[in-house]
Amino acid sequence: MNYSLLIAIFAIYFIMVILIGYLAYKRTNSSEDFLIAGRDTNSYIMALSYGATFISTAAIVGFGGIAGKYGMGILWLAWLNVIVGIFIAFAFLGKRTRRIGHNLGSVTFPEFLGRRFNSRFIQVASGLIIFCGMPLYAAVVLIGAARFMETSLALNFSLSLLILSLIIAVYVFYGGIKGVMYTDALQGTIMFVSMAILLVFVYAKLGGVSHANMALSNMVHLYPAAAAADGGTGWTSFPTLSSPYWWNLVTTTILGVGIGALAQPSLAVRFMTVKSDKELNRSILIGGVFIALIPTTAYIVGSLSNVFFFDNFGKIAVNMVAGNIDKIIPTFISMAMPEWFVYLFLLTLIAASMSTLSGQYHTQGTALGHDIIETLHKRKLSDNLSTTFSKIGILVAIVLSLIIGLSLPGSIVALGTSLFFGVCAASFLPAYLAACYWKRATREGAIASILAGVFSSLFWLIFVFGKTATSLGICKFLTGYPMLISTMPWPYVDTMIIALPISIIFLVVVSLLTKPLDEKYLTNSFRGFNKKKVKEES
Repeated sequence: MNYSLLIAIFAIYFIMVILIGYLAYKRTNSSEDFLIAGRDTNSYIMALSYGATFISTAAIVGFGGIAGKYGMGILWLAWLNVIVGIFIAFAFLGKRTRRIGHNLGSVTFPEFLGRRFNSRFIQVASGLIIFCGMPLYAAVVLIGAARFMETSLALNFSLSLLILSLIIAVYVFYGGIKGVMYTDALQGTIMFVSMAILLVFVYAKLGGVSHANMALSNMVHLYPAAAAADGGTGWTSFPTLSSPYWWNLVTTTILGVGIGALAQPSLAVRFMTVKSDKELNRSILIGGVFIALIPTTAYIVGSLSNVFFFDNFGKIAVNMVAGNIDKIIPTFISMAMPEWFVYLFLLTLIAASMSTLSGQYHTQGTALGHDIIETLHKRKLSDNLSTTFSKIGILVAIVLSLIIGLSLPGSIVALGTSLFFGVCAASFLPAYLAACYWKRATREGAIASILAGVFSSLFWLIFVFGKTATSLGICKFLTGYPMLISTMPWPYVDTMIIALPISIIFLVVVSLLTKPLDEKYLTNSFRGFNKKKVKEES
């Protein structure tokens, strides 16, 4: 191991992070700066911050590992991320979120929903959902980077988790959302360059695009028996329709993450940090290219690692890592790539985890400090006190994610990510869409939708969804059965497929049965939406 090179690379990186974090700290002069970056972020920083927060080690390590075991069918997720997570999110939700948020003075996602529906309960409840649910996602992101540190640097896994947590804590704690977004832009640039190099290197090493893909197709007879039993048909083909893996891939991975991205609080709040619709328009291309390249590269490399491992060691990827698919990408990089790139890729994964985690910790901290404590206080707190409560929330969130990360089993990164995205979609997406587009939606309808989404998601995860129901053991303890429904396909159907329609139904039915919001209040919320004025302001 070349310690001099490793130290030099990371010294330069951390010096840059510290300098950027210090710059953000000096420019954070109010609670609005800490919470929403003063609403003057430019398009490049916003796009890369959004993309780097969206694409974490879960996408690179977790879903790359899924591709290593099951194949390239997961590439559909990359395209859905571009279409839904970037184009639809920015063009159809971003502009309205920015404008309505500005009209109502919202600085967090729960506050956006709460003020749009004139409900303190919605703000507090949304804050609680975020603060209680997001540590699972943060934990699996931590695990993704820590696994690579464990594999490439021979560091203890628990020590790796602790180091990452401490580094991220410093600049999120002091720099707020400005520190998060400024460092995200740096980390996003590192991620983009590194993944572009990786894609070129892998295909060059395996004899070119056609040769590498053909070699993988010809290895179908080596396809893992466990993957085939789940319905997989090969690394370059889609799984059998309605098989267990088909249901997991389509409902949990592709739809759960692809659609769930629209309702991610740490992503939605970034729309409120820009100063105009022009900045959002400019961000679409930057964010689209970023999102297209990074997960696509991870999924291709994960699948093609089977060719490299078999040619050099006579084993396929899943056998090289003793079944822990979270180690496929780290092991491949460590064995197949030049030493300097191993260090660069380690930096990439740390950047990916830090960018996502910083956004998550900031979102959790503001959920506790601003959306729960300050809202329950019923009086606006001073900037210093509001920021202090948010910082306390950040520290609590970091400790929680560290504890969860130490207790989770292997091969959990992709599943944990998918489940959190799905629960967010069921809980927030109907109310969020209604807040932006449906004036007839009522306070009671939004509350019913959020609660229905949360409780139906929890019910499905505890009593029906196979992987979580059997792991938690609550259903077994209460009923004597590992899950309430064991017949196909229900144990493999993601919670979002069930809970999201329920949440939508509650929103529509309850809204139509209850009194609409005051017209003057709605007029203020949608102020500036006539076409002429929007064009002038843009």
